[in-house]
Amino acid sequence: MTMWVAVAVFVAAYVLIATERVHKTAAALGGAGLVLGLGVVGSAEAFYSHETGVDWDVIFLLLGMMIIVGVLRRTGVFEYTAIWAAKRAKGSPRRVMVLLVLITAIASALLDNVTTVLLIAPVTLLVCDRLAVNPVPFLVAEVFASNIGGAATLIGDPPNIIIASRAGLEFNDFLVHMAPIVIIALIVFVLVLPWLFRGAFAADPARAAEVMELDEREAIQDGRLLVKCAIVLAAVFAAFVSHSVLHIAPSVVALLGAGVLVLISRSEPRHYLASVEWETLLFFAGLFIMVGALVHAGVIGHLARVVTDATGGNALLAVMLILVVSALLSGIIDNIPYVATMSPLVLELSHSIANPVHAEALWWSLALGADFGGNLTAVGASANVVVIGIAKRAGNPISFWEFTRKGAVVTMITIALAAPYLWLRYFVLG
Repeated sequence: MTMWVAVAVFVAAYVLIATERVHKTAAALGGAGLVLGLGVVGSAEAFYSHETGVDWDVIFLLLGMMIIVGVLRRTGVFEYTAIWAAKRAKGSPRRVMVLLVLITAIASALLDNVTTVLLIAPVTLLVCDRLAVNPVPFLVAEVFASNIGGAATLIGDPPNIIIASRAGLEFNDFLVHMAPIVIIALIVFVLVLPWLFRGAFAADPARAAEVMELDEREAIQDGRLLVKCAIVLAAVFAAFVSHSVLHIAPSVVALLGAGVLVLISRSEPRHYLASVEWETLLFFAGLFIMVGALVHAGVIGHLARVVTDATGGNALLAVMLILVVSALLSGIIDNIPYVATMSPLVLELSHSIANPVHAEALWWSLALGADFGGNLTAVGASANVVVIGIAKRAGNPISFWEFTRKGAVVTMITIALAAPYLWLRYFVLG
């Protein structure tokens, strides 16, 4: 009975989010309240369980990075970067989009995609304001790029960290196995940008000429604070990259960095707290509780077992099925809880496959499906939700279906590229 209650509540909340009949935060919190009130999950499962509760690491990682971005914004570095990018692109919106997409993808591989979009989104808003173009297509393109680029490394996308832990994979394993297909997918994505966002590149030549005359150095408002921010950010990023050595959770690193930066910058709360997307954090909390209810009631586990049993011991079929199903389900229920649930089942399945190369391919199939599938809908990945929240606060709302129409195309393209890559690398050449 609890299984069907969890499904009904989740579907109802998801429909409300998708149709935008009510605010997404209200829908998520309302659904969370229902599964708690109806006894599908208790407070222990919702707030304290690592498997079924709110992922506080994600919440506090976002909070810490939002505070850091709030302090960094006071330096004027975003305005500097905006003018620099626009001038390098010679005022062409199409070239600006390509440049920002590449920056986002590369940064998402080196850091993580949530941190990257938190840093890139303000720059994008400023560039588009300077050029008098609609920032929504640019923000959406950057989210897609962040989810694609983040797949390349262990730290680039949260699902990769979960997979690495379960499978015993290292940082270099992701570079060797994931980076090649990510580069291919990124090249194809850049090539289809003009078609995917056709109509978004109309520019005013006068505004472009004005941008070319600007001096980006004049945008820096506080050089000393910029140096302090650079030092703290460098330390934070170094700690992210050294996670396997330091064993300090990214959320803890982000909070420590935020605390140190607030202290040394002597920032007032009204300055850095204004950049915190409280609605986004609450939305994530509600979403985690609802998905946790599905996990606790056995819904996701049942679906995953059905997928596993359907393969019948055929390794290639298992790889392709996991790839496609992961892309679909990750786009619907968020790729972090999906991977957390699916990874033990992939581990069990890998033990039943004699060929170690084929067994390892199961993990890369799960990673590619979950990471690329995060582009499918507006709630498929953490970066999606964060950017949508930033866009709304800036007065440029991105609707669920506007995002999903583009995201479905990008997901189909990237999964279509991933399938032959997995087949060739692990079954033909492996």
